[in-house]
Amino acid sequence: MKFMDIPNYTYLKLKMSGPGGVITIGTSFQRAYECEVECCDHSTTIIASRELVAIRKEVVEESPDPKWSVGSFELVEGAKEVPIDLSCPEGKVVRIGTMLSSK
Repeated sequence: MKFMDIPNYTYLKLKMSGPGGVITIGTSFQRAYECEVECCDHSTTIIASRELVAIRKEVVEESPDPKWSVGSFELVEGAKEVPIDLSCPEGKVVRIGTMLSSK
């Protein structure tokens, strides 16, 4: 079966020919607005899902190798060792850079 319809967006009417004459389907502005919001939400979801697939591909390509590990940091010029516990100078120390700005 073939339909020929004419939408009229100004009056929110859809007219098509039927077996007994013209069939007119109408709606309210509220329902038209709800359909528009639903359509926008659906479009946003589709776009977001496509972007998510692209982001996942980028993350997998840029992710670090889990087998590679860093043993220790290299000392920077101007680093000063400060004991964590002043009562035990042979204990653990922290390295603080002396080249930091006053801010």
